[in-house]
Amino acid sequence: MDKLSLYGETFASRLLIGSALYPSPAIMLEAVRASGAEIITLSLRRQNPAHQDGKVIWDYIRSSGCKLLPNTAGCKSAKEAVTLAEMSREIFQTDWLKLEVIGDDYSLQPDPYGLVDAAKELSKRGFKVLPYCTEDLVLCRRLLDAGCEALMPWGAPIGTGQGLLNKYNLRMLRERLPDTPMIIDAGLGAPSHAAEAMEMGFDAVLLNTAVAKAHDPVAMGGAFKMAVEAGRAGYNAGLMLARQTASPSTPTIGMPFWRRQSQ
Repeated sequence: MDKLSLYGETFASRLLIGSALYPSPAIMLEAVRASGAEIITLSLRRQNPAHQDGKVIWDYIRSSGCKLLPNTAGCKSAKEAVTLAEMSREIFQTDWLKLEVIGDDYSLQPDPYGLVDAAKELSKRGFKVLPYCTEDLVLCRRLLDAGCEALMPWGAPIGTGQGLLNKYNLRMLRERLPDTPMIIDAGLGAPSHAAEAMEMGFDAVLLNTAVAKAHDPVAMGGAFKMAVEAGRAGYNAGLMLARQTASPSTPTIGMPFWRRQSQ
């Protein structure tokens, strides 16, 4: 499978995975490995290795061998997100960042104004920003103007498992920004959702709850791995266009017609 390219680095896997909500650190590590993911997200609010908070989980995350993608989960302003990002860079020794600025506690929808302000400031400070955003085309253009080289539009609100709710906007976003790496982040609940996102031409998906809260997180990690690979392969192969009328898969022109023999 062709590789994912983000900020000048390449990855064989197009599945990114989160490190929260698993039954245990050991199961988290097994699920991550089963998924084949090479990038893992983690929250500074939950993990603070500088003070040995959650050291066991941190050790498991580090042993996964994945590239760390710290996030600013829980931040509600640009200032708060920038402060947390600087702390994260110092502790985790990476300038990669999943930027979150939440504007609504109920839907966990990003605050578009705070998101753009934070992205602009963080880009100036040398961060490689991957912003968690909605599928709004205008917002996405503003984020690119702010210095982001990749986008992470949601499929549905975080943790809902509803899949791709606004397919029209997602398709338009993909078509209007064809050269921008885009990762569907949040709301995917089934492997079929991930495959559909990949079939639409998105570059990758990011998962957490769907794997961590599964009856068997390890098996689900493997299921999503196969779904992402199948969806990408289908996209590259060229999907047939949907149509309203039936079309025979077996042509009749040139075929012999057999007469019914009389008894």
